Amino acid sequence: MSVHISATKGQIAESVLMPGDPLRAKYIAENYLTQVEQYNAVRNMFGYTGLYKGQKVSVQGSGMGIPSMMIYANELYTEFDVQRIIRVGSGGSIQEDVHVRDIVLGQAATTDSSIITNIFRNQVTYAPIASFNLLDKAYHHAVDRGSRVHVGNILSSDRFYNAELDKMKLAEYGVLAIEMEAAGLYALAAQHKKEALAIVTISDHILTGEETTAQEREQTFNEMMEIALDTVI
Repeated sequence: MSVHISATKGQIAESVLMPGDPLRAKYIAENYLTQVEQYNAVRNMFGYTGLYKGQKVSVQGSGMGIPSMMIYANELYTEFDVQRIIRVGSGGSIQEDVHVRDIVLGQAATTDSSIITNIFRNQVTYAPIASFNLLDKAYHHAVDRGSRVHVGNILSSDRFYNAELDKMKLAEYGVLAIEMEAAGLYALAAQHKKEALAIVTISDHILTGEETTAQEREQTFNEMMEIALDTVI
């Protein structure tokens, strides 16, 4: 048991899917896992373990933003012997050819968060990146199933409402989409010699204004969920 996760050793699998929304964690557990056990409800940040195609997998909500993600990921990596975490979340596209419901694999995570800067005490601008093993597997699973998939740099933004952010310049430098957690997850994975990947479904398009509903984000991003599950087993 850790401060924020009320599990005991052995209740959580070595492979964890981590959506920001705890209700998405519940949805994944109820629709994809068998022999499901709920191991966490602290702060309503639900966590479940079950079997997917006969292999043990856990799903744990992370909340929104890098600070919340890093609390749960740190405890999973250090207190429960988790070896790999795949974030399954939503993001906003800033590229014309990255459409709503497309899949984006975060090869790297640019960020404006001072958390990452402070790790290195302003000595360097650290570049958090995904684990290549997970990235490679996820990409090939996505291609094999015919998904519209993009691989590249994403922005882990510290603010959801950020009118000052120069999104067009980020787009010019090849950033595909904006989300809020991946950079923190990648930094922790590097620190603890673990694996991490962020897979996001494009839920809204910042350039065109197209967007999905909250219920759609919670319950219909099945393609991303299945790619992540197949990647970790």
